[in-house]
Amino acid sequence: MELTDWVVILAITLIAITFFCRRAPRHWSLENRARRVTAARLLVQAALCLWAASLLLVRGLFVLDGLLGLRPQPQIVMTGALVLVGFGCYWSIRGSKLLKPRRLFTAY
Repeated sequence: MELTDWVVILAITLIAITFFCRRAPRHWSLENRARRVTAARLLVQAALCLWAASLLLVRGLFVLDGLLGLRPQPQIVMTGALVLVGFGCYWSIRGSKLLKPRRLFTAY
């Protein structure tokens, strides 16, 4: 895939995140709006991390000439991608938890 295809995929993902996490209604409190904005930011960070990890894997491991003619060691590329995937999963979980409505009554 060309780099423009990767950028189009990223743009579509970010547009989908902003569509699903659009601004809250005006009658919501500032706390609920802040939660939604924080959740959207975390989901954007997660999308960027997962996109960068997949781009790093494809461009670093599966391209014949490597990155700018250099051939990085596969262990370094895999470690970098694994770190990015870990951060992306963490931010995705935290963002999706913030999108859920708060519980009115808690058991503890």
